[in-house]
Amino acid sequence: MATGTLISLTLYFVLMLGIGLFAWKKSTDSSEGYLLGGRNLPPAVAALSAGASDMSGWLLLGLPGALYATGLVEAWIGIGLFVGALANWIIVAPRLRDQTVAYGNALTIPEFLANRFPDRAIALRVVSAIIIVLFFTVYTAAGLVGGGKLFVSSFAGLFGDTGLSDYMTGIWLTAGVVLAYTMVGGFLAVSLTDFVQGCIMVVALILMPIVVLTSDGGSATVAEAVRNVDPNFLSLFSGLSFIGFLSAVTWGLGYFGQPHIIVRFMAVKEGGVKTARNIGMSWMFVSLIGALGVGILGRAHVELNGLTLEDPETIFILLADTLFHPLITGFLLAALLAAIMSTISSQLLVASSSLTEDFYRLFLRKNASERETVNVSRICVLLVALAAIAIAADPESEVLGLVSNAWAGFGAAFGPLIVLSLTWDRMTGSGAVAGLVTGAVVVVAWIAAGFGDSFLGGPGVYEIIPGFIAAWGAIVLVSRMGSSAPVPRPVQ
Repeated sequence: MATGTLISLTLYFVLMLGIGLFAWKKSTDSSEGYLLGGRNLPPAVAALSAGASDMSGWLLLGLPGALYATGLVEAWIGIGLFVGALANWIIVAPRLRDQTVAYGNALTIPEFLANRFPDRAIALRVVSAIIIVLFFTVYTAAGLVGGGKLFVSSFAGLFGDTGLSDYMTGIWLTAGVVLAYTMVGGFLAVSLTDFVQGCIMVVALILMPIVVLTSDGGSATVAEAVRNVDPNFLSLFSGLSFIGFLSAVTWGLGYFGQPHIIVRFMAVKEGGVKTARNIGMSWMFVSLIGALGVGILGRAHVELNGLTLEDPETIFILLADTLFHPLITGFLLAALLAAIMSTISSQLLVASSSLTEDFYRLFLRKNASERETVNVSRICVLLVALAAIAIAADPESEVLGLVSNAWAGFGAAFGPLIVLSLTWDRMTGSGAVAGLVTGAVVVVAWIAAGFGDSFLGGPGVYEIIPGFIAAWGAIVLVSRMGSSAPVPRPVQ
């Protein structure tokens, strides 16, 4: 490992820890401060925090790896995500920001649902909290797998004979730094680090494709190289079935139900949603184009230079190691760590907030002080992280596979529930519970039965499709049956 690379990474880690200490001094003296940053995030911070926590290692590992292995047809996942994210900012963001305040100043999604449907409050808080903790533990594990793969590919032997494999060393180091600033600084630390990490990610994704093109002879040479691999490598439609198309573009449905993303809508300062949307969607567009370039141009670089790559999901790491000065390599690897860590920190905080607000304060200590609640949240962050580390210990795990399962689970369980609770006045508490349970159960059953497939080349249907449809139908059907009364919206 070159000294320059280590210097860049060390500076990155120090910056993240410094932000955590800054946030600790600013807003960790109350539950609202620790869990939502006082609902006062600047639009740019909220936008990039939502984007960075959304994209995660998937943007620099999973998506480029899928494009490297299969070709441009995998871009349909990115297209579906972009459309879904835009719809999420338009439909959910402004309404959720206003209604979480109007319904009892809710600090978590389960608390908002309980306040929105008080006749089913306990059931909604408990069931939604269980789903959040279970799926986020898997989702966090996906990020830690990315950290492990980074160390296997780039840092092999860096720490000598420590008794740990390079893979587990990467997992423990990634988790350790994230835990440090998340436990100390809470939501503000997570959001500020996400903002910095989002900036690093987009610069890296612009820089890398440009360098590949200039070093490998330009676009004509690159196009010829990938066509030699497969004449249809640059086709958006080659081998694309209708089922494969649906499975790809419906990734966008998942946005409506991702607690770690929509919680940013709750935290943005009043009146800042539109500005945040414009910033966030611009960031996402540039980042997705860059990720497509890394996957496609990376395949050309490997073919033109006679390189070998065992794991397609490490193409970003290979390019960083082979094309750049060690100082720049360190910056690019920091971008990868940024993508991984931004999502892990957000997921840990949302999962811990559900454990604290929807279990501890609900059943164990209803009158817990603010200081006690914040400390319990920190302990819960640690517990969820340890469970995720145990899941991520398998080095054969695929980042995109783990993410796809968790993404579908959240999207189906919470997506229809959030959209309808914000837009349909006739929705009832019984309908909310029915949709929440139906969406989660259908996704898990679909995966267990082997019917699911999030990749374009497979025969299955991505599990979010049946889960989302079933949950939406359950909410409408049960609500119309009138087993509980609709709740009037508060007058603002």
